[in-house]
Amino acid sequence: MNAPRARVARRPVHGVLLLDKPIGLSSNQALQKAKWLLRAEKAGHTGTLDPLATGVLPLCFGAATKFSQMHLDADKTYLATARLGLKTSTGDAEGEVISERPVQVTQAQLTDVVQGLTGPIRQVPPMHSALKKDGKALYEYARAGIEVERAARDVTIYELKVTQALVDSAQPAIEFIAKCSKGTYIRTLGEDMGEALGCGAHLTALRRIRTGDFDASQCITLEALEAMDENARLARLMPVESLLTGHTVVTLDSENAARFLSGMRRRGPWADAQEVVVYASGPRALLGTAHVKAGELIPGRLLSPVEISEVQAQNELLKLAESEL
Repeated sequence: MNAPRARVARRPVHGVLLLDKPIGLSSNQALQKAKWLLRAEKAGHTGTLDPLATGVLPLCFGAATKFSQMHLDADKTYLATARLGLKTSTGDAEGEVISERPVQVTQAQLTDVVQGLTGPIRQVPPMHSALKKDGKALYEYARAGIEVERAARDVTIYELKVTQALVDSAQPAIEFIAKCSKGTYIRTLGEDMGEALGCGAHLTALRRIRTGDFDASQCITLEALEAMDENARLARLMPVESLLTGHTVVTLDSENAARFLSGMRRRGPWADAQEVVVYASGPRALLGTAHVKAGELIPGRLLSPVEISEVQAQNELLKLAESEL
């Protein structure tokens, strides 16, 4: 019988961890593991990756969870492998083979398919997905053998590039990179490519290599995180404001910062802007988000005074740890 897991003393942790999610774990399982390693009180992620997928999974801790929703709209880039000639019930290697067709694909056909699937397209979400219908995930219906009607959705494939084509091998396959808008199903894209080629296909590998401004080269694995001491784990966190790149920056003096934090609008010489990140000056501290309309700075998502002091304390702890190295 396994010994009970030791209870972890939680603590306030703030920031963004770029995790290279391993194959076989759900996004939530990976999140819970990282949360345990950091002893964090509060955590969330910015969109899920299938258990069979690997790659960039931004995890938000503490104050960063207030802005995680903003990253759901970020463009994503995937590297995928599609096995040609075999179509499965799930669109990936987990499903049963439901049809088999010969593969006779030319480079010209591949070029035409890539061109035809680049740009705005419509996708029908797969039954084996987490999308909900009447409060229940589609994959739950699929496991029960029930197929429900799904409305097609508009998505955009900004770039589609076949990086390797093994069409004449015993196990014909293509490897491709797709940069796409939120809500794109790469399994469905792989299946659509297979249908357009006349042979069918299913995904055998999927890796997210970029989401928004975050790249796979910045990520850390759970194994590497586990091998670190606590301060080194904390040092892997990116600041909360890394979720707010591209926002217009407004800095307030101490008096206006206090009023802004209490939810009051501030007037100033600012141009209209929909996405604003607001800081206090001396010492510089993130206060939250806002938008500017007709010279008014209108509060959006705000950090609490407690969160601000905890972020500053965490930064001081890391500076101290660096000085002792």
